[in-house]
Amino acid sequence: MEKLQNLIPFLKDADGWIFNVFAVIFIALLFDFMQRKVLRRLQTQLERTPNLWDDAFIHSVIKPLSLLIWITGFAIAIEIASLENAFKIFEVGAIFVVSWTLIRFITFVEVNVIEQQQIKGKKVDKTTADAISQLLRVSVIITTLLVALQTLGFNISAILAFGGIGGIAVGFAAKDLLSNFFGGLMIYLDRPFSVGDWIRSPDRDIEGTVEKIGWRLTLIRTFDKRPLYIPNSMFANISVENPSRMTHRRIYETIGVRYDDSKHLPSIVKDVKEMLLNHPEIDSTQTLMVNFNQFASSSLDFFVYTFTKTTSWTKFHEVKQDVLFKITQIVESHGAQMAFPTSTIHIENEALLKKE
Repeated sequence: MEKLQNLIPFLKDADGWIFNVFAVIFIALLFDFMQRKVLRRLQTQLERTPNLWDDAFIHSVIKPLSLLIWITGFAIAIEIASLENAFKIFEVGAIFVVSWTLIRFITFVEVNVIEQQQIKGKKVDKTTADAISQLLRVSVIITTLLVALQTLGFNISAILAFGGIGGIAVGFAAKDLLSNFFGGLMIYLDRPFSVGDWIRSPDRDIEGTVEKIGWRLTLIRTFDKRPLYIPNSMFANISVENPSRMTHRRIYETIGVRYDDSKHLPSIVKDVKEMLLNHPEIDSTQTLMVNFNQFASSSLDFFVYTFTKTTSWTKFHEVKQDVLFKITQIVESHGAQMAFPTSTIHIENEALLKKE
């Protein structure tokens, strides 16, 4: 800064200050071009290394450094043109450039860490990573604003004191905004769901996959691919199911056989239960029941109650399909048939009917 201030009088005293301003802008353009070329090459080299920090640093520096060069050039040009507050502009601009660099660095570190863990096959808690990065970014922004105000000559103590008084009024005015903010905070702390979870609410028409948890809204992608934006405060007043965290999936089916096949029913029930106990995708350590259940209007019903090992929606249906096919084969192997709705007409005086 001191060297920069010593350079200004020389440029002012030189003949043709317009030319000097043009020269400063041209030099800034040249420096910007050179730093971009150098940093791009350096970026290519660093991306080949396994270190995540240097990649994040070089990504976060390129654009802010270019902005800093232009801010410096304009500050010198303004001072040469004998305009006031040139160095104030430079100082404030430098503060915001540093802030922008830190925010970009936090974002790139978050992305790189998540990608690296996924490559290694490790489970990544995206919700926690997003919460930490958002808190860091908010801290950087607030600190930047306070430092910039102090640099511009404002009394920070008075501003903070006013903020304490005005915060009450703002709290009443922004009640919904604050309730959503604290709702998001509770989601991060209680963690009823995370990014990537499939959730649904029996209280509201809400079902889909969580794509993003913000400080005000949670983005849910419904199964027909529509985005659904839910205010975070709503989750404090509704029940939320999280099927993504289930340990098993349940098969609960009722199968009916004909009344004519009643003598085969005990053997059928026994063989179905044996099949489920030996099925590789059925968890026999969980509740497993196969029992004759009721005399229905057109069938003798027995039910199957068991749990699969998988929680995957698609694989569950494949396992369930296989179980139902095997039950059908067992019924047919005993010479029995599945029941379907039938009606029997009983004629009390058949001889009289024939005579007529």
